[in-house]
Amino acid sequence: MASRPEISAWRPSVPGVSEVFHAHFTEHAYPMHVHDAWTLLIVDDGAVRYDLDRHERGTPNDTVSLLPPQVPHNGSPATADGFRKRVIYLDMTQLDASLIGPAVDGPDLTDPLLRRRIGQLHAALAAPSDEFEAESRLALIGERLREHLRPRLAAATTPAPNPGIAQHLRDLLDERLVEGTTLQQAAHLLHTHPAHLVRAFSTAYGIAPHQYVTSRRIDLARRLLLDGQPPGEVAGAVGLYDQSHLTRHFKRVVGVPPGQYARTGATSRGAL
Repeated sequence: MASRPEISAWRPSVPGVSEVFHAHFTEHAYPMHVHDAWTLLIVDDGAVRYDLDRHERGTPNDTVSLLPPQVPHNGSPATADGFRKRVIYLDMTQLDASLIGPAVDGPDLTDPLLRRRIGQLHAALAAPSDEFEAESRLALIGERLREHLRPRLAAATTPAPNPGIAQHLRDLLDERLVEGTTLQQAAHLLHTHPAHLVRAFSTAYGIAPHQYVTSRRIDLARRLLLDGQPPGEVAGAVGLYDQSHLTRHFKRVVGVPPGQYARTGATSRGAL
């Protein structure tokens, strides 16, 4: 019998950190999804296998994984006992969009100093009196990450391809994330056939348009839940039909129901 997932999530009052997420999963497999933040991941027990930009990756031997925003990825246990992970989601003030390409090329970093600093940052983020320490440690981590990524950026001479219609569709989906849009409406606005839109988007980004919208909505739901909004209100606020739809999609993406996720946020806020 599979054990119940163990999670803890909260939003610290540290500029640049949008969420902290600790989890122990034995069987949960993340579907393809995206985040609008950088995912800074360390695995304390077990290992994770994941796909990023159509390449299989993993987290062996105490690596640090940095998954860039807006790039689809999944994740599943690579060991029989699952994995225990700690994640810090960093907003774009910490690492800018120019570093997304270098991070896609090499998301798993073997750097004991960086990993140790990330562990220290997690400890500081859990203590309300250590906000200044957390900011200091975050600054050093950001500097270290940029040291890894900038040489790759300088070495990249091939310009990124223009995604064209796929980019236009993504902009439209982002603009209408909560109110939503139909494929027919999008095709009419972008002057193309619906099937062409789906193929172009999936080819450019490695994720179907509907999966992209769902994962962006779940990202927004996470923030609202950690801000204390009840799941019933969050469903409508992120563009989902009702709480049952939120629960179904949230559990598939995050691994736990929104109510359990929200309770850990409330517990974490109470402890801080």
